[in-house]
This record gives sequence, structure tokens and C-alpha cells, in this order.
Amino acid sequence: MTQEDRLRIEEEIVKMLRTVYDPEVPVDVYSLGLIYKIDLDDEGHVDIDMTLTAPTCPMGDYLFEDARMKVESIEGVTSVNVNLVFEPEWTTDMMSDEARLELGMM
Repeated sequence: MTQEDRLRIEEEIVKMLRTVYDPEVPVDVYSLGLIYKIDLDDEGHVDIDMTLTAPTCPMGDYLFEDARMKVESIEGVTSVNVNLVFEPEWTTDMMSDEARLELGMM
């Protein structure tokens, strides 16, 4: 994979993650700060570390599957593994300014 391919795929991954929404929150998981890590290897395998706003979030399975399917649809991505992580614990400080504005926190 060339550096140009890697940059294109990484940009597409972020773009796709910005389309993953918890039905209860009108902000995407990327802007909420729920994506902790995105690793892309030379074979096109993607590992994503993702958390939830609360450990008991009833939409967790839906969010992980939606993220996996959308990222897997990107040309050049061969497989996707979405890992559930709880460290560091998510706080509203991890949200983008755009997300805070959308939720009326600014």
C-alpha cells in the first residue's frame, strides 16, 4: 500500500465513522470522541478502538456493527475489527466543539 493509498483510506475511514449515529444522540460517534484509535495495516486490515458514552448503552451492538460495516465498504479495506474499550473512561471533554455546540453545551 502506498502512502497516498493509506492517506486516502484513513480519510475515508473518518468520513464513514462520521456517518455512524447513536439513534438517541444527534451527533456522530467520531465527533462524540468515542473513537480512540484507528490502525490501518499494509494489507488493508483496520483495527478500531471504540467506547460508549456509558457501559450499559443499549445501542452498543448496533453502533459497533454499523461502524464495522461502513468502514469495511471502503475500497482498499480488507477487514475491520472494532474493539470495545473503556479506558480511558469517556467524558464530555472528549467531544469536539462541533458536538458540544450541536448538543447545546456551549
